[in-house]
Amino acid sequence: MRRLLAVAIAAVVVSGIAAIPSLAEQFAEAGVTTTKIHFTRTATSVQDPSVGREGDQMAMILGPTNGTIYDGSLTYSASEPVQPVILHEITADENLGQPIWTVDGATVYAESAVGPSSNAGTVEFTGTALALRGADDFTATFSIDGWIRGKAIEVIEPFIDVTVESGAALNLARASVPVDIPMHRGIHNGSDVYYIITDSSDQEYADMIGGMQGWRVELAPLLEETPDSALEKIYVFSEGIHGDGLLGYQQEVFSSTPAQADEYSELREVITVTWNPARIPVELVSEEEIITALAVSDIEIDKSGVVLNAPQIVWPEGQMPVEDNSTAPGAAQVADIDTEGMYVTFVAHRGWGPDGQTAYRIVTGATPAGPAESMGVASVPSYSDMIASKAVAELYQFKNGVRSTGQLGFQPGIAAAVLGDDGYSPMWRIYLVEWDDAAGASVLETRSDISALDEDGLIEVSLARPSNSNYVVNSPLVDPFQ
Repeated sequence: MRRLLAVAIAAVVVSGIAAIPSLAEQFAEAGVTTTKIHFTRTATSVQDPSVGREGDQMAMILGPTNGTIYDGSLTYSASEPVQPVILHEITADENLGQPIWTVDGATVYAESAVGPSSNAGTVEFTGTALALRGADDFTATFSIDGWIRGKAIEVIEPFIDVTVESGAALNLARASVPVDIPMHRGIHNGSDVYYIITDSSDQEYADMIGGMQGWRVELAPLLEETPDSALEKIYVFSEGIHGDGLLGYQQEVFSSTPAQADEYSELREVITVTWNPARIPVELVSEEEIITALAVSDIEIDKSGVVLNAPQIVWPEGQMPVEDNSTAPGAAQVADIDTEGMYVTFVAHRGWGPDGQTAYRIVTGATPAGPAESMGVASVPSYSDMIASKAVAELYQFKNGVRSTGQLGFQPGIAAAVLGDDGYSPMWRIYLVEWDDAAGASVLETRSDISALDEDGLIEVSLARPSNSNYVVNSPLVDPFQ
């Protein structure tokens, strides 16, 4: 029966993948017990071999082998609507009525079909096998980026050359990807500023702004814990002159820009401005004008308690550096700024979450000035006051060990929280991880990996203090594929 199953799966794979060249150059081993995989292929579907699925079409991407788990991300584009299907190894006793996939009726897999059928998408997966299924014949191009944990893949081995090495290097697929983020226009002292909104301490504001701009604003409740000394103001108008501000009225007014480094912060407390009924609204273009209007009772203001992460991209005196042939690697975080199309293209850097999840982050500001300048982001001295704040989470970066695409030239960092976690914040205090024996280093993927090896004395974890200063970075996590 096992042989019948393998033959059926192999038929799906062989029909779907034709003339695959050696992939040795596309694979890198990340440790002695896990194998890194990343590849892009095009497949043509065949009849789904599962009992009861004879009317469906399937392209098997990663076939099942006992004791093997796949973990990673799949991005696909198909000629017809398809659904990603994840299979999970179960025993006969565990078959209790859940959807299953089986070729012979004896060996069964629990089946998870992800989302509605679509011609394209990106999904995270963990399971024993991965496939695409459709109602009609289809051709699909897909990219896989993840890990094989366990035994080698017998049905794919003849077609994929997996190189297993113990060398101290990690070739991470899609280590950096472009992400287009919508910009908004605001005002500072009568001049335009262009800014983005990545995070909100309030779900209602996150949903409202995300829906308006067509790009998700992430919820980060910990921003409510930001010390007053690290907060600046953003004045949002709920009445007055109609315009394209966040609430449908005039543009937001900022109290500072990066040109006022001692005052500037990307973390903004929302101050709502309302015109009194007896007054004739006019456009207010500076904080000073707002204070004057408040003094003569033209307006009322309300501290909403909402904190937005609203980094400025362009301001009257300058803008974020744009990556080009003249910039050193890593010295710019922005690839393009389009003030007509109202978007900015950031470089999103790939790393891991606390449990090994893929996480992409951009960088917009930091303290102290040295690291901020080297990364091409705003210097925000007031972030120093946040080092012990509950608004800041932990980000672990590696100063030696496995060479890769991390901030310091070694493996990617590990964040203490990811999007959707209660402990997520775009603000990070940086911890450095150093191997006692760099030659014997391996890739760490989880926070528990760090804790275990720290307890065993194999690594040393210390709070980063460049120039003997507090080191805090504004590095929002983003979903580049939304």
